[in-house]
Amino acid sequence: MGQWLERNVIEPGKLPLLLALTAFVLTFVVTRTITRLIRAGKGPFGNVTAGSVHIHHVVPGVILTLVGGFGAVAGGGHGFGAYLSAVLFGTGAGLVLDEFALILHLDDVYWSEAGRKSVEMVVITAALVVLLLAGFAPFGVNDLSQQELQNRAGALTGVAVNSGFALIALSKGKVRLAVFGVIVPVVALVGSLRLARPGSPWARRFYRHRHRARAKAILRAYHHDRRWSRPARAVQDWLGGKPDRP
Repeated sequence: MGQWLERNVIEPGKLPLLLALTAFVLTFVVTRTITRLIRAGKGPFGNVTAGSVHIHHVVPGVILTLVGGFGAVAGGGHGFGAYLSAVLFGTGAGLVLDEFALILHLDDVYWSEAGRKSVEMVVITAALVVLLLAGFAPFGVNDLSQQELQNRAGALTGVAVNSGFALIALSKGKVRLAVFGVIVPVVALVGSLRLARPGSPWARRFYRHRHRARAKAILRAYHHDRRWSRPARAVQDWLGGKPDRP
């Protein structure tokens, strides 16, 4: 493990990215834990206010993101300064994306149904950064053997093909399958082969004159949502907290 970390993370200069990802995920987990305790009236935590103004944590998030981003640019990507900037950037990004729905709607929808967009954005971002961190491209790795070059070239080709399947799944309206399919190849392949969801770009383009396929897609989407909406909602409630009733 230590050799892999040295050769594939530290040597190519990806340690700041690993630190930023770690800070990003930990910040999201800690923030959601604190906000849920505040909501339940437990613990010593409370909302931060300035007079009558509620200071959302997206505000310090933006400040930390700016400090970390400009610090990383100024630091040149090496040394303690780069590592500290990466942690600040990851922490700020975690705070900002935890309130992504607030930015999107310009309204405090944190505990509403619309607030689930924040959790989805955090999961998508973490998945994409993990893919970037675990990339098998040989850039920055020195003294690769011919076998290692072939292995990495094959892996890179596989990632490119799998990304194509993920894009097809995304065009079919299967966002979650597309995101997780970027990391797990079989998931992207399954998402690209199944019928598109009604209203998706794929369905509008290819099912326009195929009435039978369109009807089958609507029926399958209905049964899928009926079967999986409750488990999916339970997972979302576990990750981000149960939204308020409208």
